[in-house]
Amino acid sequence: MRERLPRLLIVWLLNAAALMIVAHLMRGVQVVDFPSALLAAATLGVVNTLIRPVLALLTLPITVLTLGFFYLLLNGFLFWMVGKLLGGFEVTGFWSAVLGGLLYGVLAWLLAYLIPLGARSSNTLPRK
Repeated sequence: MRERLPRLLIVWLLNAAALMIVAHLMRGVQVVDFPSALLAAATLGVVNTLIRPVLALLTLPITVLTLGFFYLLLNGFLFWMVGKLLGGFEVTGFWSAVLGGLLYGVLAWLLAYLIPLGARSSNTLPRK
């Protein structure tokens, strides 16, 4: 547990930085300051952990029919919803939310991948 807490804090900071980058690159996404980005990143993390899997399961038939496109819309909807809930984070339109959510996901993944956070996997066998 102790090893996970610093990793969680680093990922949270990286996600807030990714959100600030998205706000800088897109007109439709605004973040007032870094504390607002931290709150938005934490809220997005909770929403993506608790609400997205349930909605993804409920909308699985339409996601299959649209060959996965609906999942991007679902991601944008959740990004937009968090923007409506928080004061320092604003998303002006639905398509800005779809593109912003996609860009945020790619940037957060890229930052987490590029910054070494310790051992990523313990599936390797010890050498003799």
